Amino acid sequence: MSLIVEIGEGKEVVYKNRVLTDEQKGKFETEGYLIVKGLFTEEQLAEIDQTFEDISRQAIPGHFEPDLQQETIDPLKRYPRVMHPHQFNETAKRYMLHPQVMDVLADLYEEEPLAAQSMFYYKPPGARGQALHQDNFYLKVEPGNCIAAWTAIDAADEQNGGLLVVPKTSAYDIVCPELSDAKESFTTHYVKPPKDQKAIPAVMDRGDVLFFNGNLIHGSYRNKTKDRFRRSFICHYANSSATRIATYYRPLFKVDGTEVELETNPNGGPCGVEYESPYIH
Repeated sequence: MSLIVEIGEGKEVVYKNRVLTDEQKGKFETEGYLIVKGLFTEEQLAEIDQTFEDISRQAIPGHFEPDLQQETIDPLKRYPRVMHPHQFNETAKRYMLHPQVMDVLADLYEEEPLAAQSMFYYKPPGARGQALHQDNFYLKVEPGNCIAAWTAIDAADEQNGGLLVVPKTSAYDIVCPELSDAKESFTTHYVKPPKDQKAIPAVMDRGDVLFFNGNLIHGSYRNKTKDRFRRSFICHYANSSATRIATYYRPLFKVDGTEVELETNPNGGPCGVEYESPYIH
């Protein structure tokens, strides 16, 4: 069975509701995450490579603000993450709305997905990681949840700071974060895994995409290599039946690029206003 979605002016998008096997869907539902191998082609990856290599040589206020003058002690000063590149770069927007990604999301949501955010991480050698956290603490998608699509632009493993996931925590509520270790994490929030559960590495090849639920606890360690970047293109999505999202993630986009406005989900929620994010996720 296929999911047919109207996108206006008599046009329809057909989401093939069986792009995933029963085993794949079952893994996402029970574990909270799923790696789809080789979803991006080498030709597509080469275009992404060049796009973000070009971006890395400039400053784009509000999106990418590197220290271009000299090499710094903190490699993330030279290579910070790129926030919302889809707002200023058409290639980034096109891959945020990548049809194969949107098909997988439609299968996982069992309804039309909406794109909410794009990011690009360079994560050069020596760069700190990101402490364990939950995405929907920041996106505040309601009702429903966000799903991340984390594309490995470089092969990602334990040595170069690949992503860590805590299986089955997608079924847990949003946890109010503690303070992270600033020596190891460039962000300040830390969510402690439940007792007797631990983070495991999501080892990925170039072009693989990791999909995970917005409540899943995940993060990464430092890039311990001397000569390997761990580049990744990361986008967040919401289910089309959601009515609210945090203001930073508006507007959202349908697969054809049509803008969608959801209500603003205000600060507060289960952790209170004192947990208002000191940075945008």
